[in-house]
Amino acid sequence: MEASDTPYKGRIYCLANQKGGVGKTTTAVNLAAYLASGGRRVLLVDADSQANATSSLGVDKARDEASLYDVLIGGVQASETIVHIDRAPFRGCLDLLPSSVDLAGAEVELAAEPQGEREYRLKHALDPLRETYDYMLVDCPPSLGLLTLNALTASDAVIIPLQCEYLALEGLMQLTNTISLVLQGLNKNLRIMGIAMTMYDSRTNLSAQVVQEVRSHFPEEMFLTLVPRSVRLSEAPSYGLTILEYDPNSRGALAYAALAAEFAERNLSIEQS
Repeated sequence: MEASDTPYKGRIYCLANQKGGVGKTTTAVNLAAYLASGGRRVLLVDADSQANATSSLGVDKARDEASLYDVLIGGVQASETIVHIDRAPFRGCLDLLPSSVDLAGAEVELAAEPQGEREYRLKHALDPLRETYDYMLVDCPPSLGLLTLNALTASDAVIIPLQCEYLALEGLMQLTNTISLVLQGLNKNLRIMGIAMTMYDSRTNLSAQVVQEVRSHFPEEMFLTLVPRSVRLSEAPSYGLTILEYDPNSRGALAYAALAAEFAERNLSIEQS
């Protein structure tokens, strides 16, 4: 499939979960990678001050160049901060709007801004890029603070990576409550695009029980693909590589390829509706 020349405006999806360690960044990075490898134009937006999505693509998080912080706080245009990931698997289709440690201060600085303006900073930054990209994927921080709120306000829909453990279910309900509040005020079109079950361990009853529980409450939203626990998925970011580049035949790679296919199919249904 060649790079898309579709006339519709690109869609923005944020990957959100206030609980850390659920595979959110791993999902954002590898979903972006597989979509780009299929010829879609993808922008990965790193909205987490830990900048793990940035380093996972091999970009130095300590680089002395403009980042998302400068876009949100300094008035820099998002297009001026984009880093092109020019590696073979992506055919020039994968870009990154990087993060930096400076973004940790953005929450405080945004809090000082008038309510009704501070929540729309990211939306105003990304909307002009809709005609450049098919998909923009925003990797949110593990919290429900102003950065995540900005991402929810800017997005057409949210993808929720969910670890296969019971404590994750409590966080899911809290996040869905937050999404409901955003729907009422800041973004009336926001919807849940899908719930991606991560760190699935087929050897345990717990994983299967959690999947069954989530499916019973969110039968339409839950992706069929179950992303397994995988050492290879954990290793890839230390080399600044996606799983597609690091070990494309691993269980984790096959799972994210399947998840990307599911995502693309759902997105097509949305476009046609």
